[in-house]
Parts: sequence; C-alpha cells; structure tokens
Amino acid sequence: MPQSDVSPKGQSSGTHRTGAATATSHKGVVAAVSPSPTFSPLYRQIKSLLLQRLESGEWRPGEAIPSESELAIRFNVSQGTVRKAIDEMAAENLLLRRQGKGTFVASHDDPRAFFRFLRLVPLAGGIEQAQSVPLECWRAKAGPEVARMLELNIGDPINIVRRLLKFSGKPVVVDEIYLPGSIFGTVTLDMLSDYQGSLYSFFENQFGVRMIRAEERLRAVPADRSSAELLNVAEGSPLLSVERVSFSYADKPVEWRRGLYATSEHCYFNELG
Repeated sequence: MPQSDVSPKGQSSGTHRTGAATATSHKGVVAAVSPSPTFSPLYRQIKSLLLQRLESGEWRPGEAIPSESELAIRFNVSQGTVRKAIDEMAAENLLLRRQGKGTFVASHDDPRAFFRFLRLVPLAGGIEQAQSVPLECWRAKAGPEVARMLELNIGDPINIVRRLLKFSGKPVVVDEIYLPGSIFGTVTLDMLSDYQGSLYSFFENQFGVRMIRAEERLRAVPADRSSAELLNVAEGSPLLSVERVSFSYADKPVEWRRGLYATSEHCYFNELG
C-alpha cells in the first residue's frame, strides 16, 4: 500500500501538536528535525504540500487539480481538511473554483488577474484595456540595489525591460523592469513585441514563472525629461512613482519594477477591508 503524505486521517483541520519541529521531505512526509514542540494546523500542512505541487509544476496554471476526495485519499486526511486548505488558497488567488467543473490553478491568462496587479483606473469610471508597448530590452549586471531587491549577488546577470502602457491610445505608464538573468536570460524585445497578452501572462507561458503576490511603494515625483517625453507631459509635472517587487512561489522575488504613472486622467485605486 503506498505511503500517504500526511497522517493520521483522524486529525481534524484544527491544531496538530507534535513533540518536535517538523520539516517536509521531497516526498512530502513530515519528519521530526528538532526537540522543540510545535503547533501546526493540519490544513496548513496540506496547504504547504499543495503549494509544493504547484511550485514543482505538477499542476500547471489553468489546469484542474485532483478533486477534494482524491486529495483526501492521497494525503490520508479528511475531505474537510482538504477543503479548508483549498478555500484558503482560493482566497489568496492561488486556486480558482469553478462551479460544476472543479478547482483549477489560477493563471495570468485569466483577464481578472490583470487587474489584481494593476490598480490604475480612469477617473471617469469603467474599465480600460491596457496596451503594452515594449521599448527596450537589454542584459546587464546587478548593482547593489537590484541585487538587494531580487536577492541576487552583485554582478549577477539581469535583464532590463522598458515599456509603455497605453490606455485608449494614450501613454499613461512607463515601466523599467529588472529580471533575474538566471530565469529570464533568453527574453528579447522581439519576444515581448510579438506576444499578445499581459506581461505576467508572458512570464507564465514563456518562462513558467507565476507572480503570486507583490509589494509596492508609492510616492509623488516630478517628471524628468525622459519620462515627460514618453508620457507626453510637461517636464516637472507630478507623476506617481510605483516601485514593486513581485514574488513567485516560496516567496521568491522574481521581478523589481519602477513605474511612473501619469494621473491627469487616472487614479490608483485600492479597496481595503
């Protein structure tokens, strides 16, 4: 009989106490590694195992994952425990439930994913589709700031992309995007120009990298000559500076971008609570 990933099935989705700290092996089996007691909800252990499957590519973006009953058998836990883990992952936009069809790995190909990472909306209301216009793409070596943001060593290879985002044909955002060369080393301007879809969809489909979450810092800055020309605004005009670090699975930073937003007709919208 094959060994399950988590045991015993009698545990509820509540707190699971062990006599030692635990670590997950490459097979997913929980093993003791230190003598200190730990308190770990069983559903969180299942969530961790599901995340490992996503990170390894066992279930690709857009693909259905096994049913709750199948996962309960695989992990030797109750179906309710699996459901609680999946509910939390769905709330974090890692998985997507489809009524009557099952549960799927979330994908940047889903149009709704675009607005998770771009909070710019027109002042007049409604939703506008953005057009990405790649301007430049080149290779470089990481300086101290890029190395710190992307957790690289100084001098590691990186790729830099500069692009415009247009709304209704008007330039609104200019981005400078820094990418680890170990992951995105083969990206070219032609590849970016030929791709029909969002930049994160491009990263997902061409390089197998999915952005899970991002951290942003916003401040007001005056437009310099270069950004003023690209955004068709007067030099010195106020722009919104948005610096973002995006993370993939295992909280790995895979993108640092610096964006300048013209906000004469748009605002940055974020819903709280």
